Amino acid sequence: MQITKNKKIIIALSTFIVLLALFGFAYYKNSASYIDYNKLNSLMANDDIKSAQIDGDEIVLKTYEGERYKIAKEGVDIKKLLEKVPLKVTQNNTFLSDLLSGVILFLMIFAFILYLRKKDLQVRKKMEEKQPKQGAFDLDTIMSSPIKPAISSIKFKDVAGIEEVKEELSEIVDFLKNPSKYRNFGIKLPKGVLLVGPPGVGKTMIAKAVAGEASVPFFYQSGSSFVQIYVGIGAKRVRELFAYAKKYAPSIIFIDEIDAVGKARGGFRNDERESTLNQLLSEMDGFEDSSGVIVIAATNKIEVLDEALLRSGRFDRRVFVSLPNKEEREAIINIYLKDKKHKVYTKNIAEITVGFSGAALSTLVNEAAINALKRGSFYIEESDFYAVRDKVLLGKKKVLSFSDEEKEIQSMYQAAKALTAYWFGIKFDKVSIINDGIKDIDKEIESKSQMLSKVKVYLSGSVATELFYQDKFSNAINDLQKAKDLATMMVDKYGMGNTIYPNKLDISNILEEAKEEIRKFLESYEKALKRISDHIIKNESIKKEELKEIVNDIF
Repeated sequence: MQITKNKKIIIALSTFIVLLALFGFAYYKNSASYIDYNKLNSLMANDDIKSAQIDGDEIVLKTYEGERYKIAKEGVDIKKLLEKVPLKVTQNNTFLSDLLSGVILFLMIFAFILYLRKKDLQVRKKMEEKQPKQGAFDLDTIMSSPIKPAISSIKFKDVAGIEEVKEELSEIVDFLKNPSKYRNFGIKLPKGVLLVGPPGVGKTMIAKAVAGEASVPFFYQSGSSFVQIYVGIGAKRVRELFAYAKKYAPSIIFIDEIDAVGKARGGFRNDERESTLNQLLSEMDGFEDSSGVIVIAATNKIEVLDEALLRSGRFDRRVFVSLPNKEEREAIINIYLKDKKHKVYTKNIAEITVGFSGAALSTLVNEAAINALKRGSFYIEESDFYAVRDKVLLGKKKVLSFSDEEKEIQSMYQAAKALTAYWFGIKFDKVSIINDGIKDIDKEIESKSQMLSKVKVYLSGSVATELFYQDKFSNAINDLQKAKDLATMMVDKYGMGNTIYPNKLDISNILEEAKEEIRKFLESYEKALKRISDHIIKNESIKKEELKEIVNDIF
């Protein structure tokens, strides 16, 4: 602002100096030299005078060559002069008149500059009023765009590979369609549904499909949008979100990546995030049974969520969405190929895409179509999928794209976990070649034996592969870490070691004893373990009921 002001002063002074110079030049140019009567008579005799002007007590003469002369009026024969040239009479001094006109012009220019500066200051002041000052903030400015509902056109038929999820969510859809039917029967459906699964499995699509099936407004928010650096902004957005949802009820609120705002409180303190989480908890507690609002949230890190979010009355229903198996991948690929010209046997593509999520399959189909276009083909062929598969899996190939030998090892590894979980009463619905699907123990009070059973499940895979292949493999890294963490918690936190005072020897004893027990168990059930492993190799997964049939058939 100060720089702009100085510039304007410089411009005004420069204008004034230029005007003075112009006036000086004009004065110098228009100035007349005095002459005597002899010179006057000479000019008149030669007819050199172009015009004459009486200015007060003087006569100003102008020649044809542009020269100006002055002579005292007294003593000049005016009559004789009039015979030669016209004579003009002025009442005021010409120079003073010109100078006065110049001053008036300058004042007008200066006034105009002041007017422009005043207008500029007014505009800047209005802009500063709209913008927050440094160190302060305006909620309306900081808040993102207004929360608006969307009507989803996606239906369950548009989302493949989630048959089990559809069954769990069908009653949510029916409740949104016919809430009075449930209320009249005294049924209270969960206020919150938590979708748990790895990235790209279609959690957002599932929430949109629920909204589309029920034909209700859909409010989407990312967990990160609640996390603000300014105190109170996140909580304000939570209040607004729920207020809008209630206004449009029945409706669905979908919070993606809820772990961004719903992490367990404590540790490294973040007052703003905690206030936002507290607001979210209070809003869900404040729901009336007849509000008609269902909250669906998604996360791939359920272990970091605050316990208050998972208790009854909030996100008390959890739906685990795993990576699709072979049949589900085939169905997903068929959906993405529906509007494309192709010569593809989708079953073959499903077999080479172990570990692909729904999002990865969408990318794969799109990349295959691009590859076909580059080749100049009118159809997508299987060769296009083979050509781009590694591109889509860049950075994941070693983990997700198994060779035949790796597939056998991984199937045995997962078969051991499935059999151990079934035998020791650890809950699971389905174990796939890359995902165990084992559910966390959901109890307020857990026994030492329950925790030991979980440790055995984590160790069973590495024990089984060591038994069958007489070697150890790197695929056990995550489960081994989970087993160590759980054993450490048992000793350090719950005092379940040999002594109350925690020590590393107790942790080691828990792990070694569990490993020895699970080794004996798997050796006695070697036949069942092999059958389960073969089933997983063929189908890439095994359900709890299918495992139960195998065990009962053998024993």
